Amino acid sequence: MQLRGCGTALVTPFHPDDSIDDAALRNLVAWQIDAGIDFLVPCGTTGETPTLSHDEWLRVIDTTIEVAAGRVPIVAGASSNSTHDAVEKAKEVAARPGVDAILTASPYYNKPTQEGQYRHFKAIAEAAGEKAIILYNVPGRTAANIEPGTLARLAEIPNIIGVKEASGNITQVAEVFNAVPETFLVFSGDDAVTLPVIALGGVGIISVASNEIPQEMTSMVRAALSSDWATARGIHRKYLPLMQANFIESNPLPVKAVLAMMGKIEENYRLPLLPMRRDTRSKVQKIATEAGLIAGGAVPSRDAKEFYIYENWAAGPHKIVLHRGSCGQCNQGKGRPSGHDANHARWHGPYATLAQGREIAHGMTGVLIRSECKCV
Repeated sequence: MQLRGCGTALVTPFHPDDSIDDAALRNLVAWQIDAGIDFLVPCGTTGETPTLSHDEWLRVIDTTIEVAAGRVPIVAGASSNSTHDAVEKAKEVAARPGVDAILTASPYYNKPTQEGQYRHFKAIAEAAGEKAIILYNVPGRTAANIEPGTLARLAEIPNIIGVKEASGNITQVAEVFNAVPETFLVFSGDDAVTLPVIALGGVGIISVASNEIPQEMTSMVRAALSSDWATARGIHRKYLPLMQANFIESNPLPVKAVLAMMGKIEENYRLPLLPMRRDTRSKVQKIATEAGLIAGGAVPSRDAKEFYIYENWAAGPHKIVLHRGSCGQCNQGKGRPSGHDANHARWHGPYATLAQGREIAHGMTGVLIRSECKCV
């Protein structure tokens, strides 16, 4: 196995009922491989892994392995802020045929010391046997930075072969290359700084943007690794706005929105994530259009297709409110709040268009108050 080039940190597609969209996941993996991606990384941060159950985590990894069928390496995400849990996950996934390496992040929330992180990763590496380990340094999410000196110590452990560096500190990245052996693999963890990282000695990127543009990101990375900087810079300039747009709100909100606009998945998230704000969505849509990923004109989000009327008479006169199907104002982005007593409230719909919803709302009798949610 040679890990090098562009690997996609895969999103996890969901149905509106929160279940995993197996068909969309399979199609996404197949499309990535057909586009020439170098390797795949299921169950990273972009895959909303903290919201997956243990069985779902394994299911996503197994599905990726099955569809890939050995055509590209699979780097399975397996992280926890409990060392015991991280060790157990590493053991389980290391024993799975088809997993070529394990990506594991610093313990989040605990804010361990450098020595604590060293012992955490050492325990995981020992539990994984001979399975290759790639560390993931993303202090913006974990509040724990793997310093270059600690990384140098970890690089001495035989099966810790590399790091995904997403510290956002290019000076630290430069220091990493001075601290670790030349054989130690350093991947950029941020699409926008892939070229500087490769210029310093990096071997590629574990990418968010390659969910949307796998062929283009792979071509950019291969050009840079071949010292064809003119080609690499040309691709980088064209798609830099898209790379940056993927973090205009919390990852993976923008990338899943764009994939939905492209027709690759449905735009569904699990709490605590909610759909992007309308103003942010329009910015991302504009960037995706300019990048040639979607046609010009309005692109409806998943919540533009359904509208609901909420009639409430729990206290005082009846009140009717028109909502979009995935309104974040009412029920965790679902549009139809659960838990309402049928004797006190009633939902009507869905209606396919806003005009239809308004027409029905205005035609209802006995309603003294009519309004529209901010989502409309």
